[in-house]
Amino acid sequence: MKFAFVNPNWDFTGSTYFGCRDPHVPLELMFAFDQARAAGHDALLIDAQTDGLDVEQVRPVIAAFSPDFLVIPSAPSYLFWRCPPPELRVPMEWFRALGEGANPVKVAIGPHSSATPAATLRKTGCDVALRGEPDQIIPLLASEPWDRITGCCYRTTDGEHISASFGVSDMSALGALDFRNYHVEAHQHRHHVFTNDQGLGAELEFARGCPWACTFCNKTLFRNKFRERSVDAVLNEVDTLIARGVEYIYFIDEIFGVGKNVRRLLEGIAERRVKIGFQTRIDLWSEETVDLLGRAHCISMECGIESITQEGREELHKNCRIDTDRISELLIYARSRIPWVQANLILTDHDDRGQIQAFQEHLRSRGVWVSEPVPMFPFPGSPLYQQTFSAPPDDLAWERAHHYYTSTFAEKGYSDIQEQKPAPLEELENAHLSHR
Repeated sequence: MKFAFVNPNWDFTGSTYFGCRDPHVPLELMFAFDQARAAGHDALLIDAQTDGLDVEQVRPVIAAFSPDFLVIPSAPSYLFWRCPPPELRVPMEWFRALGEGANPVKVAIGPHSSATPAATLRKTGCDVALRGEPDQIIPLLASEPWDRITGCCYRTTDGEHISASFGVSDMSALGALDFRNYHVEAHQHRHHVFTNDQGLGAELEFARGCPWACTFCNKTLFRNKFRERSVDAVLNEVDTLIARGVEYIYFIDEIFGVGKNVRRLLEGIAERRVKIGFQTRIDLWSEETVDLLGRAHCISMECGIESITQEGREELHKNCRIDTDRISELLIYARSRIPWVQANLILTDHDDRGQIQAFQEHLRSRGVWVSEPVPMFPFPGSPLYQQTFSAPPDDLAWERAHHYYTSTFAEKGYSDIQEQKPAPLEELENAHLSHR
């Protein structure tokens, strides 16, 4: 069987998308590619965003390959499955354009498939929507009855078969990526680097999932359970990327620094000529381990603080182990070892604007960048969605969440990293029809 894995050339115009708009390594497709090859199948990987290809340029390549299965994610990169564009505009367009001709089985993966599989099937016209992590599930589509595959939802003559289960990958089975199928040299983006540091960048994954359940975090239906990959496999990937000219690696882990083997990974990186960045919680670190980060050439450390008060952090279910003074102390210490240290805030009812400003000014005076408090989007599948709407996500969950968000914050203001005049979700999802 033949599997085609396509990362579209994403377009976020008019979207409430919170994530970075630059290309990122499509690790979810690369792991699935390797699993398909290991199962004896032929596979093709196309990263249209990194290579700057539009759908018309990709169409003849797919037609020539004539895949049995066409796999497209509903959000760019595992890194942003937790804050995806709510609309399915891009996957809708790419499934329609690339699914013509040979008529492969069209497979959608991602946060939309996980939270609202029936709606994803209907909107995209795909045949299969996989819930949860797809890495090891995708090859099974060629060999197993679909009703026996974990997380497999599919179109039937009577409607849709919706699985109640979610895929969870065995991280020990995800071996080292060799990047032979990826244009590393075209990947210029250095994620979360705001200094003048130059050179090729890439992204890797050491651990998946998070042991906390913060109210705002959209990871419950995918990448939830915390697991680590083999240190040796990750260091093998680091060495492969270094050999291809990469000088900076960003770890996409939900929460870098939790696992029992992270120290060994950092010690290995310290021996190599490569810089790193990641997102984390400051209460996972001490002066000693921050020193290790410095030796491991860390140049970017993004910390989720969320609230400057204990009450606010408790409302968000942060389960933070230290108080605000200690948070400030560790952030300032980290900045003495790491060129970019960032503290992210979310506005809660417990946070006074004047106190926030004082917190920001204190840390900024010591070189720590502190965000403005950002509004929370109730992503379907997050605890916040359940809390806001008192129900699990249904087929209209994305529309409901989007309408709530835009009506709540249109006057209060959106995050400065997203469109300030977002279009209605329905308008965005109909936009692809104009390309017919």
